[in-house]
Amino acid sequence: MIGTTVIRSVEWVVGWDDDAGAHRYMKDIDVAFRGGDILHVGPNFDGPAEHEIAGAGLMVMPGLIDVHSHPLSEPMNKGYAEDIGNPALGYSGLYDYMRAYGPDEDGMRACAQAAYGELLMGGVTTLVDLSVPYDGWLDLLQASGLRGITAPMFRAAQWVNRTGHAVEWEWAEDGGEAAYAAALAVVDAALNHPSDRLSAMLSPGQIDTCPPELLAKARDAARERGVPLTIHAAQSVVEFQEMTRRHGVTPIRWMADQGLLAPDTIVAHAIFLDHHSWLRWGTRDDLRILAESGAGIAHCPGVFQRHGIVLEDFGRYRAAGIPIGIGTDSFPHSLTEEMRSAVHLARVSARRVEAARTADVFDAATITAAGLLGRDDLGRLVPGAKADLVLVDLGHPAMRPARDPLKSFLYSAADRAVRDVYVGGTRVVADGRVTTLDMASALDGVDAARARATPLVPERHWSGGSLDEVSPLSYLLVKG
Repeated sequence: MIGTTVIRSVEWVVGWDDDAGAHRYMKDIDVAFRGGDILHVGPNFDGPAEHEIAGAGLMVMPGLIDVHSHPLSEPMNKGYAEDIGNPALGYSGLYDYMRAYGPDEDGMRACAQAAYGELLMGGVTTLVDLSVPYDGWLDLLQASGLRGITAPMFRAAQWVNRTGHAVEWEWAEDGGEAAYAAALAVVDAALNHPSDRLSAMLSPGQIDTCPPELLAKARDAARERGVPLTIHAAQSVVEFQEMTRRHGVTPIRWMADQGLLAPDTIVAHAIFLDHHSWLRWGTRDDLRILAESGAGIAHCPGVFQRHGIVLEDFGRYRAAGIPIGIGTDSFPHSLTEEMRSAVHLARVSARRVEAARTADVFDAATITAAGLLGRDDLGRLVPGAKADLVLVDLGHPAMRPARDPLKSFLYSAADRAVRDVYVGGTRVVADGRVTTLDMASALDGVDAARARATPLVPERHWSGGSLDEVSPLSYLLVKG
């Protein structure tokens, strides 16, 4: 068993107040942990300790929880997806770039490792990993040191964009049964894995790519196993229009009618509700339906803000009583940047500062996210919780002055100030470097996957264009 570690006289601690049910700043106290659990958060820890860390110049906070991410592909999209948005398809990039350019299986492993490392360096200790099943997934996730929730995606239809202005759905002959079986095998393997850091949830890919019977089967399987269900819904104008064409009601209303919305459901994105300004729909019921169901949402502002798409708005959803967690979804795999974007976009959308405060998004990335996962031992620093914690360097130039260290961290320093990260009491980031993964090798693997994928773009993209035509470089390349 790992011996007791105590961080002495920590300058700032984001601790948990059980009586208030809230995070609280604490100063000049000790934080001690042993065997994966927190022992003490308070003054004068007087028990034996095998390891001592000086807490001067540090902020200790709970590890961040990323409730929605796609590590197996997104690192390869850097330099490709930033300027893509199809005006004929509600400016979504989903239907243009996803099928045209992506990693092969070796590339998936490299992308996953690169993303895991980036997340750890940013202070993420728990990750909901939405990937398609691939060989070695659980081994990679376990080796990373993250607390990983596998969410193997499955669906019965593929999006096809043949013309650039219309999306079609190509349905599998088996109704998605083979993909569902493969995903369920990963879920069960994760739930039975000897590591206590791995878990799982059911993840039908998108509300528009799964038939009702497959969704009902996934819902029942999740409840049988006592795990959440997560699904992409209300994420694009195209999807909203398709679901209303099929069913005559909004995606959120349809989910409620199917019994899919419940406290054990996480709706990914939930942007295009019936009140959204881009839509012309006759009801204004979706926020109330979501709130009454107890379902939460995974809010991932970064990937949508690239395309000019915004949730309307974070504060409005919270005021309605909807639990909101934060996810990275795409690159960069930085939850602090997502939290910053969530605050700023909420304020722009609502035209008021009160739409989101620092504490609101920090709660979303910690205690609220833990609740969405059904965990009361994550997202807080309190005796008995898991020893998932982040040590932030208050002396980093971007952190100074650290009058309010969370504000300095979220709005100025971000990941650069993360010094050490512990998951279950094990140090997985030391002095800003990941100790569990070979990041250089992983990034070399991503580069190699990019080189293999580039020649395939003309046959996969509806335009027939090359990668440089589909996603032009920022400036014209003049060759010497």
